[in-house]
Amino acid sequence: MKVKDSTSKQTTDTRYNALTPKLALQLAAPHTWAASVFPALFGILYCIYRSFAITAAEAFLLLAACVLMQAAVNTFNDYMDFVKGTDSLADNLEKEDAVLLYAGVDPVQVRNLAFAFLGTAAVIGIAFTVKSGPVPLLIGLAGGLVVLLYSGGPLPISYLPIGEITSGFVMGALIPLGIAAAVTGNLHPEILPLCLPLVVGIGLIMMTNNTCDIEKDLQAGRKTFPDCIGREKAIKAYRAAVLLWMILIVVDGAVLSRASLIVALAATAAAYYPVYRYLLHSPLLQSTRVTQMKGILKANICSGLICLLLLVAAICS
Repeated sequence: MKVKDSTSKQTTDTRYNALTPKLALQLAAPHTWAASVFPALFGILYCIYRSFAITAAEAFLLLAACVLMQAAVNTFNDYMDFVKGTDSLADNLEKEDAVLLYAGVDPVQVRNLAFAFLGTAAVIGIAFTVKSGPVPLLIGLAGGLVVLLYSGGPLPISYLPIGEITSGFVMGALIPLGIAAAVTGNLHPEILPLCLPLVVGIGLIMMTNNTCDIEKDLQAGRKTFPDCIGREKAIKAYRAAVLLWMILIVVDGAVLSRASLIVALAATAAAYYPVYRYLLHSPLLQSTRVTQMKGILKANICSGLICLLLLVAAICS
């Protein structure tokens, strides 16, 4: 088994454990898939709302492609954080969130797994390009490029102040935009304003992580948005973004239909105490990072479900 010191990139042994299907699934991080599943389902329901012709098989393949891209992002992140020595045993990471650190898997196999996830998603994208033309391919290429540059390259996006908005836009907006383009062959920019709650929610996932890890990230040479403005201002910006998130959900409801507005108001009010209130009072400390990441993921699931219900209400009204 490979042993990695928490303060050094050096190893004491070159032997590795096998990359099992269970570990591969942990690297894909299903508990984070809300960031791809809900935007994909939102795009599919938007197609139904607009009466675009979409089959069940097409919907399944498009959803699978989005999940595979999310799995690629997660796996690349783990790989890059490990080889750069960013993660350590003292960072309050769950074993499922740091497979390379705890399981002693060959990093090369993990890197290859990430490329396999991305390549499979690309194959699906190419199939839709043959059917619908170049527009979905161009959107997919933009998303794939961000996947590669997010944690890799000489200056990773995750190390920059644009990480939150980039991840939010690519997952929350490009996914629905790409799905609509894959179905019709055309660009549908009118979907983008409706995607804003998804963009903010997904961006807040990264901001939760980055605000908790300010001190650690500064030591690693990162310049994330919270690093640049400091913890106190980052917490204020975070809480303002949570309030904006709830407002945007209600605005979506008002835009879609009267029934959707009623659903938005009722569902957002019902979710305030069990979901959003916690985020508005979260201390965003590194010592409670695991709990806070669970809280923001829970909020994304809740908000994603509300956004889907808004489209369902608009379809049925």
